[in-house]
Amino acid sequence: MPDRTTTPTPPSTPPATGGPTAPVVPAWADVDLDAVAANAALLRERAGGAALMAVVKAEGYGHGAVPAALAALEGGATWLGVAHLDEALALRAAGITAPVLAWVLVPGQDTTAAVAAGVDVSASAPWAVDALAGAARRTGRTARVHLKVDTGLSRGGATAHDWPDLVRAAAAAQAEGAVEVVGVWSHLASADDPAADALTHRQADRLEEALAVAAGLGVRPPLRHLANSAGVLAHPRTRLDLVRAGIAVYGVTPSPVRGSAADLGLVPAMALRARLSLVKEVGPGEGVSYGHQHVTAARTRLALVPLGYGDGVPRHASGTGPVLVGGRRHPVAGRVCMDQVVLDLGDDAAARAVRAGDVVELFGTGADGGPTAQDWADAAGTIGYEVVTRLGARVPRRYSGAVARRHGLDVAGSAAAQVLP
Repeated sequence: MPDRTTTPTPPSTPPATGGPTAPVVPAWADVDLDAVAANAALLRERAGGAALMAVVKAEGYGHGAVPAALAALEGGATWLGVAHLDEALALRAAGITAPVLAWVLVPGQDTTAAVAAGVDVSASAPWAVDALAGAARRTGRTARVHLKVDTGLSRGGATAHDWPDLVRAAAAAQAEGAVEVVGVWSHLASADDPAADALTHRQADRLEEALAVAAGLGVRPPLRHLANSAGVLAHPRTRLDLVRAGIAVYGVTPSPVRGSAADLGLVPAMALRARLSLVKEVGPGEGVSYGHQHVTAARTRLALVPLGYGDGVPRHASGTGPVLVGGRRHPVAGRVCMDQVVLDLGDDAAARAVRAGDVVELFGTGADGGPTAQDWADAAGTIGYEVVTRLGARVPRRYSGAVARRHGLDVAGSAAAQVLP
């Protein structure tokens, strides 16, 4: 287990990860890699006898793919998952040798580098098996394939009608020695919703049926995998040989209706912070931001936060998105702009104590009373996944914790590691 004895930095002061060598920037995201490792350890425990795949697609849901992968592996993950081949190859280029599964492939895409690098690739149709077998012949290395069956999401995967043809293609390529069928898998549609538990069980039934068909055609892979984050936490039947956890690895609840991150034992790994660029006093009746959707009710102090929808702050959270300033929450006043948002602080003693340069927090662990990513998701009418994943490259990531120090990713150890991509 990672060291969790450090105390989170209060949002009213600059983050300890900055240290004397960190540049002063308008905004940044603090990423606690020990939290990622702790979440992975929890999920590995909840998975029972199943192995854990930590999904690090989309730059580790905005946290940084390589740092998140290193932390998750320290926490007990033995597999990594990504969407695209290039994401898998980036992990290999960083020196990560753990098994990696990539599941987005299009006709005509070159799979040679992925097969040569030992990347596992998903196949939903015979043409994908043929492409991977061709890459195996070119490289002299057996392609590792996971056959995907559609059990009810109606997204990737072969339908029940097309499944036998996919299995036959894989069996032929495996007999040739070009392909090794490592796994059969599917993806849950509504594991986060207790009202859809019957659908989750139906998907598990359909996967079992697909496995029986595959066995009848001579394909018996060592790995079966179905569970996502919500499946790991709420559906023991779906855990099988391997589980694929994504958002829960980063400490965001996969199912607000089933419980908050804290309820589920998860620790949010990211805190989005900024320094106020301006604080000014205005009178009553002043319109704020585009369209004047917010008008000051009395003399007040307005604070300018240098983050906007260009950085990933949801515009749909205009007028509602919470920001922690001096220990108090304030909603965004008026519309979220591309690069900035405005806060109406009021005119009491606490508001008058706020100064330009003070550090504010848009979301974090919530342990100090501040907002969480889920709070922003609720304000914007979206999901926590989107809030953390959409955070843009203009926002530096600053890594902290024992895991970061061991890999030279803390700010003092590697300034280059602060920025994505």
